[in-house]
Amino acid sequence: MGARWILLLAGTGLLPAVFAQSSKIAPGDWPNYTRDLAGTKYSPLDQITSTNVTRLLPAWTFSVKAEAPPAQPGALPAATPLGTSAATPIVVNGVMYLPAGKRVVALDAVNGAEIWSYALPTGFASQRGVAYWPGDKQNPPHILFTTESKLVALNANTGKLDPGFGNEGEVDIGVPYSGVPTVYKNVAMLGASVGEVPVGPAGDSRAYDARTGAKLWDFHSVPRPGEVGHESWLDDGWKGRSGVNVWSWYMTVDEERGTVYMTFGSAAANYWGGDRPGANLFGNSVVAVDAVTGKYKWHFQTIHHDLWDSDLPPAPSLIDIVKDGKKIPALAQIGKAGWMFILDRTNGKPVFGVEERPVPKGDVPGEWYSPTQPFPLKPPALARVSFKPEDIVTADDTTPEHAKACQEVWEKNGGFSNAGPFTPWSLHENGAPPKSNIQFPGGGGGINWGGTAADPKTGYVFLNTHDGALTGWIEKKKPGGNYGRGTEGSDQPYDRGSVDGPGPYHGFSAVVKDASGKVVGTWPCQKPPWARLIAVNANTGDIAWQSPLGLVEGLPEGKQNAGSSGSAGPLVTAGGLVFIGATNDRRFRAFDAKTGKELWAAKLAKVANANPMTYQAKNGKQYVAIMATDALMVFALP
Repeated sequence: MGARWILLLAGTGLLPAVFAQSSKIAPGDWPNYTRDLAGTKYSPLDQITSTNVTRLLPAWTFSVKAEAPPAQPGALPAATPLGTSAATPIVVNGVMYLPAGKRVVALDAVNGAEIWSYALPTGFASQRGVAYWPGDKQNPPHILFTTESKLVALNANTGKLDPGFGNEGEVDIGVPYSGVPTVYKNVAMLGASVGEVPVGPAGDSRAYDARTGAKLWDFHSVPRPGEVGHESWLDDGWKGRSGVNVWSWYMTVDEERGTVYMTFGSAAANYWGGDRPGANLFGNSVVAVDAVTGKYKWHFQTIHHDLWDSDLPPAPSLIDIVKDGKKIPALAQIGKAGWMFILDRTNGKPVFGVEERPVPKGDVPGEWYSPTQPFPLKPPALARVSFKPEDIVTADDTTPEHAKACQEVWEKNGGFSNAGPFTPWSLHENGAPPKSNIQFPGGGGGINWGGTAADPKTGYVFLNTHDGALTGWIEKKKPGGNYGRGTEGSDQPYDRGSVDGPGPYHGFSAVVKDASGKVVGTWPCQKPPWARLIAVNANTGDIAWQSPLGLVEGLPEGKQNAGSSGSAGPLVTAGGLVFIGATNDRRFRAFDAKTGKELWAAKLAKVANANPMTYQAKNGKQYVAIMATDALMVFALP
C-alpha cells in the first residue's frame, strides 16, 4: 500500500448527567476551550465596548514555562527563547486553569497569583489547553488534560491527581491527542494525533467516563466492512489506513440533541491517493454522532478523495439562523479549502445549497480523481481559490524589489499553472524542464485551526483567513530516496532565496532585501491583501464585511495594511467587539463586530498565535486574555 509517487512542493451505560454546561455557564466564566460546547467563542460580557476599548491596558502576565517567575501586574513579558504555547485558558468561578509547559496551574483570575501547581513527572501538558468537569456527589471537579498518550485528571480544588480516575489519576489512551478533551455531561471525548503516513495508527475518536476514566466508545474514522461509508474505499485502501483523524483542538456539541460534531482531516498521504481510490469517508467530513454512545447520525463530506491536504481543522460553530422566516438550527463549518458550509445541524443538509461541480483531472498514472467536488452556493469563497498570471504582484502593489524577486521565482519554476479550485498536481518526468502547479489555498490553508466565532444575536460568524499558496508537482519515487513526509530524495529546483539549494515544501513567496543586502522580509507573490478578518451573515449567506488583518511593516507607508496572519481565531462579545491576535506583526486587536473597523491594538513582545478569551473576575472586572508565545497577556480597563 506504499505510495508510488511523491509530490514535489515548491513552497455504554452512563449514570444520569448532573451538568449541562452551556445552559448553566455563569456570564463571567469561560469553562471550555470555546467557552460553550456550541463552539461559538461568544461571551455575554459587555463591560468592554466599542466606546471604551481604546482604554484597555495590560493588567497582569504569566509565563507558561515551568520555571515561571511570579506574575508581574501591569508588565509586558521579557523576550525569551524558551517555551512556547498556543493555549486558551479556562476560567470557572474566578479561578483560571491553564497548561504551563511541564506544569498545569490554577491562578487567581484577578491578578495571576498561583493557587496550585501540578508538576508532570514526564513530558509536557497539551499546549492547547485543559478541560473542566464539575464533579458530582461522589467525585470532586476535575481538570482534564492530555500528555503524550495519557489522559490525566486533577482535583480542580487541590491540583492533586484524582486516585479514583483510571490508574491513580491517569488513563492510557494509546494514540496520543494534543488537543483539549470535550466534556459533555460525564463524557470526555478525544480526537487523535497521528502522523501523516498512509499506514499507521488509526485516527479513531474516543470517549471516556469523566468520573472513572473508563472507556465508553470509539468511532471508526475509516469505516470498516458493514459500516456506513465503507463502500467509499475501493481496492481495500481502508486496511491499515492512518490519517482521517480529529486533530483539531476541540469538538462541538448540540446539548439539546446530545450530538457531538467531529471534523476529520484527510487520509494520508497528503498529496498522493493512488493507494486509496474512492471518496475516502470520513476524510474531510463533519460527522455527527450521539455524544453518549458514539452512534453515527449523519455526515457531510466537504472534499472527495483529498489530494491537497485540505483538512477540516476546526470544529463548527453552532448557531440558530432565520431563513425565509423559518428558524433553522444550523452550524457553520469552515476548512483549509477556503469554503464555508452552512448546514442544518439536525441532518447535515445544506441551508443555501451545494452543487457537485466538475473539477480538473490530473495525469498521474495510478491516481484516482474524483470527477466532482462540492461547492456551496453561499457564501462565496473566503480565501483565494485560483490564480492567473495577472494576479502576481507589481511594484505598485508592494515594491519594485519584491515584484522583481517574484518574477524570478516564477521563471525558475517554468511558470505556475492553475486550473481553478481543486487544481490537481501534474506529473513531472525526470529530467524534464521545470513546470510547476500552483494551488490556492496552500498547505497552511485558507482557514485553519483557529476556527470561527459566532454571535447568536446578530447571526454573524467571524473568521481569520489567509491566502498562502503551494507549488510543485508529482514525480515517480527514486530508489533510495528519503521521502518520509518530505521530499528529500527529489529533484526540486525551487530556491526560496533564504537558503542555498532546493527545499521540499514551498509557497509562492520571495525574500526581499534592501540596498545593503539586509533581509526585509519574505512576502507572498500574489496581490494583497494576504490575510483578512471576515464576518459572514449566516442568515443570508452573504459576507457582511471583511478587513485586512495584520501589518507588513517592511512595506512602504501606505501599503503596510496588506494582511499578515497565522492560524489562530477570534472571539466575539456582547460588547460588540471581535478580539483576535494571530498576526505576525505581534499585535492583539479589537474590531467593531458590526462594521469591521479596527478600534484598538496592543503591541506585544511576541506573536499571539492562540485563540483569545474573556472573563469576569471576582472583583467584578472584565478581562481579555491571550497567549503570546510563552506568556499569557491579560488586559482590562483601568
